[in-house]
Amino acid sequence: MSEIWFRSGEATVLAAEGQVTDAMPEVVIGSVKGPVGTAFATMMGQTVGHTRFFVIRNLNQMVRPATMMTSKVTISGEAYINLFGGVVQAAIGDAIVDCLKYGVLPESAGDELCMIITVWLDPRCPDDPNLDKKDLYRTNYEATKIAIGRAMKGEPTVKELIANRDTVKHYALEGVLD
Repeated sequence: MSEIWFRSGEATVLAAEGQVTDAMPEVVIGSVKGPVGTAFATMMGQTVGHTRFFVIRNLNQMVRPATMMTSKVTISGEAYINLFGGVVQAAIGDAIVDCLKYGVLPESAGDELCMIITVWLDPRCPDDPNLDKKDLYRTNYEATKIAIGRAMKGEPTVKELIANRDTVKHYALEGVLD
């Protein structure tokens, strides 16, 4: 297998109507011997408000490649951490195993690669009385698979970015630059 030093990808999968379960993971993938491996090892300590977890599918079922997940927002409270380390972690773990199963990630590199995934979990989720955990799982599962696939394929390519420079605008700029 050729060395994979640094690949990156991201994806956004929107929530079902009326939910706050949008998923927006960002992933870096690389050799345990390279910069991603160094960053992974450095993340082993905790930072207040930004808990880090190994991604597991269930007790005693850590995924391969070894993957560290961390929150993009400050974690505040047990309900948030339970969603983050429960439904979201399970979705990400299942997505990683499916990426191995379907050849998106090379099965032979299970111990040679590592990944870091930053995770968006809307701070409103723990307090939402109508939170749909099935949708929370769906968005995180789908977005993780897409982000890993994009990282491994190098998407979008530089050519794609240049080609759509004048047609794709950041959603936050709607009405700003018109």
